[in-house]
Amino acid sequence: MAIGRFIAGIGALIYDPEDDKYLLLRRSSEKDFAPGAWECVTGRVDQGESFEGALHREVREEIGIEVHPLFLIGTTHFFRGEPRPENELVGLVYCCSIENKRNNKKEIQLSAEHAEYRWLTAGKARLILNASNPTERWLRRVIERAEVTMECLPPDLIKLHRRQGFELDN
Repeated sequence: MAIGRFIAGIGALIYDPEDDKYLLLRRSSEKDFAPGAWECVTGRVDQGESFEGALHREVREEIGIEVHPLFLIGTTHFFRGEPRPENELVGLVYCCSIENKRNNKKEIQLSAEHAEYRWLTAGKARLILNASNPTERWLRRVIERAEVTMECLPPDLIKLHRRQGFELDN
Protein backbone atom coordinates (compact mmCIF):
# COMPACT_ATOMS: atom_id res chain seq x y z
CA MET A 1 0.00 0.00 0.00
CA ALA A 2 1.21 3.51 -0.77
CA ILE A 3 2.48 5.91 1.88
CA GLY A 4 -0.39 8.11 2.97
CA ARG A 5 -2.33 9.55 5.85
CA PHE A 6 -3.94 7.69 8.70
CA ILE A 7 -5.66 8.40 11.99
CA ALA A 8 -3.74 7.95 15.25
CA GLY A 9 -5.81 6.74 18.17
CA ILE A 10 -5.81 5.49 21.72
CA GLY A 11 -7.74 2.92 23.68
CA ALA A 12 -8.07 3.03 27.46
CA LEU A 13 -9.23 -0.11 29.23
CA ILE A 14 -10.15 1.12 32.71
CA TYR A 15 -9.43 -1.37 35.49
CA ASP A 16 -10.46 -1.34 39.16
CA PRO A 17 -7.87 -3.47 41.00
CA GLU A 18 -9.85 -3.48 44.23
CA ASP A 19 -12.87 -5.17 42.64
CA ASP A 20 -10.95 -6.85 39.78
CA LYS A 21 -13.37 -5.34 37.25
CA TYR A 22 -13.15 -3.54 33.93
CA LEU A 23 -15.27 -0.65 32.73
CA LEU A 24 -17.25 -1.47 29.58
CA LEU A 25 -19.09 1.23 27.66
CA ARG A 26 -21.98 0.68 25.25
CA ARG A 27 -21.69 2.88 22.17
CA SER A 28 -24.67 5.09 21.44
CA SER A 29 -27.07 3.81 18.79
CA GLU A 30 -26.45 7.14 17.02
CA LYS A 31 -22.75 6.41 16.35
CA ASP A 32 -21.69 6.00 12.72
CA PHE A 33 -19.26 3.17 13.54
CA ALA A 34 -20.29 0.10 15.59
CA PRO A 35 -23.50 1.57 17.10
CA GLY A 36 -24.64 -0.25 20.24
CA ALA A 37 -21.40 -2.25 20.61
CA TRP A 38 -19.51 -2.58 23.89
CA GLU A 39 -16.07 -0.96 23.96
CA CYS A 40 -13.51 0.70 26.21
CA VAL A 41 -12.67 4.40 26.01
CA THR A 42 -11.35 5.11 22.52
CA GLY A 43 -10.51 8.20 20.55
CA ARG A 44 -8.30 10.01 18.13
CA VAL A 45 -5.01 11.76 18.81
CA ASP A 46 -5.34 15.41 17.81
CA GLN A 47 -2.63 17.12 15.76
CA GLY A 48 0.21 18.19 18.09
CA GLU A 49 -1.05 15.99 20.95
CA SER A 50 0.87 13.11 22.55
CA PHE A 51 -0.64 9.64 22.93
CA GLU A 52 -0.82 10.10 26.71
CA GLY A 53 -2.31 13.55 26.32
CA ALA A 54 -4.99 12.08 24.07
CA LEU A 55 -5.58 9.25 26.55
CA HIS A 56 -6.27 11.63 29.44
CA ARG A 57 -8.37 13.98 27.30
CA GLU A 58 -10.51 11.18 25.86
CA VAL A 59 -11.12 9.62 29.29
CA ARG A 60 -12.20 12.99 30.68
CA GLU A 61 -14.43 13.69 27.66
CA GLU A 62 -16.08 10.25 27.54
CA ILE A 63 -16.47 9.37 31.23
CA GLY A 64 -15.42 12.46 33.21
CA ILE A 65 -12.72 10.98 35.45
CA GLU A 66 -8.93 10.89 35.80
CA VAL A 67 -6.91 7.69 35.36
CA HIS A 68 -3.36 6.37 35.80
CA PRO A 69 -1.96 4.47 32.80
CA LEU A 70 -0.55 1.18 34.16
CA PHE A 71 0.87 -0.47 31.05
CA LEU A 72 0.53 -0.74 27.29
CA ILE A 73 -1.71 -3.63 26.31
CA GLY A 74 -0.75 -3.49 22.66
CA THR A 75 -1.14 -1.76 19.32
CA THR A 76 -4.11 -1.71 16.99
CA HIS A 77 -4.59 -1.23 13.26
CA PHE A 78 -7.94 -1.28 11.47
CA PHE A 79 -10.19 0.57 9.07
CA ARG A 80 -13.28 2.42 10.31
CA GLY A 81 -15.37 1.26 7.38
CA GLU A 82 -14.06 0.87 3.83
CA PRO A 83 -10.28 0.26 3.53
CA ARG A 84 -9.39 3.78 2.41
CA PRO A 85 -6.61 6.00 3.81
CA GLU A 86 -9.07 8.38 5.52
CA ASN A 87 -10.53 5.39 7.43
CA GLU A 88 -7.23 3.79 8.49
CA LEU A 89 -6.43 3.95 12.20
CA VAL A 90 -3.30 2.95 14.11
CA GLY A 91 -3.19 3.25 17.84
CA LEU A 92 -1.95 2.31 21.28
CA VAL A 93 -4.14 0.58 23.85
CA TYR A 94 -3.44 1.23 27.52
CA CYS A 95 -4.65 -0.42 30.71
CA CYS A 96 -5.44 2.30 33.25
CA SER A 97 -6.52 2.34 36.87
CA ILE A 98 -9.00 4.82 38.24
CA GLU A 99 -7.80 7.56 40.57
CA ASN A 100 -9.54 8.03 43.91
CA LYS A 101 -11.77 5.02 43.38
CA ARG A 102 -14.29 5.88 46.06
CA ASN A 103 -15.10 9.18 44.35
CA ASN A 104 -14.52 8.42 40.68
CA LYS A 105 -16.28 5.08 40.35
CA LYS A 106 -19.51 6.69 41.47
CA GLU A 107 -18.93 9.78 39.36
CA ILE A 108 -18.77 8.25 35.89
CA GLN A 109 -20.41 10.81 33.61
CA LEU A 110 -21.10 9.37 30.19
CA SER A 111 -20.83 11.62 27.18
CA ALA A 112 -23.36 11.38 24.36
CA GLU A 113 -21.03 8.84 22.71
CA HIS A 114 -22.20 6.12 25.10
CA ALA A 115 -25.58 4.87 26.28
CA GLU A 116 -24.55 2.90 29.38
CA TYR A 117 -21.63 1.44 31.30
CA ARG A 118 -20.93 -1.62 33.41
CA TRP A 119 -18.11 -2.72 35.72
CA LEU A 120 -17.47 -6.41 34.97
CA THR A 121 -14.92 -9.08 35.76
CA ALA A 122 -13.03 -10.49 32.79
CA GLY A 123 -15.20 -13.63 32.95
CA LYS A 124 -18.48 -11.74 32.94
CA ALA A 125 -17.24 -9.44 30.17
CA ARG A 126 -16.52 -12.51 28.02
CA LEU A 127 -20.12 -13.61 28.52
CA ILE A 128 -21.68 -10.39 27.24
CA LEU A 129 -19.21 -9.57 24.45
CA ASN A 130 -20.46 -10.91 21.13
CA ALA A 131 -17.63 -12.75 19.34
CA SER A 132 -19.31 -12.18 15.95
CA ASN A 133 -19.20 -8.37 16.40
CA PRO A 134 -15.72 -7.12 15.36
CA THR A 135 -15.65 -4.30 17.93
CA GLU A 136 -16.67 -6.59 20.79
CA ARG A 137 -14.33 -9.36 19.61
CA TRP A 138 -11.51 -6.77 19.69
CA LEU A 139 -12.45 -5.77 23.25
CA ARG A 140 -12.41 -9.44 24.31
CA ARG A 141 -8.82 -9.69 23.03
CA VAL A 142 -7.89 -6.44 24.80
CA ILE A 143 -9.21 -7.76 28.13
CA GLU A 144 -7.55 -11.16 27.65
CA ARG A 145 -4.21 -9.46 26.90
CA ALA A 146 -4.59 -7.17 29.93
CA GLU A 147 -5.25 -10.17 32.17
CA VAL A 148 -2.12 -12.00 30.96
CA THR A 149 0.02 -8.87 31.10
CA MET A 150 -1.01 -8.15 34.70
CA GLU A 151 0.10 -11.64 35.69
CA CYS A 152 3.49 -11.29 33.98
CA LEU A 153 4.46 -7.65 34.38
CA PRO A 154 6.81 -6.87 37.29
CA PRO A 155 5.20 -4.48 39.81
CA ASP A 156 8.32 -2.27 39.72
CA LEU A 157 7.78 -1.66 36.00
CA ILE A 158 4.19 -0.54 36.63
CA LYS A 159 5.51 1.82 39.34
CA LEU A 160 8.08 3.21 36.90
CA HIS A 161 5.39 3.85 34.26
CA ARG A 162 3.23 5.53 36.87
CA ARG A 163 6.09 7.87 37.86
CA GLN A 164 7.51 8.59 34.40
CA GLY A 165 4.69 7.85 31.98
CA PHE A 166 5.24 6.27 28.58
CA GLU A 167 6.21 9.26 26.44
CA LEU A 168 9.92 9.26 25.64
CA ASP A 169 10.04 12.79 24.25
CA ASN A 170 9.07 14.71 27.41
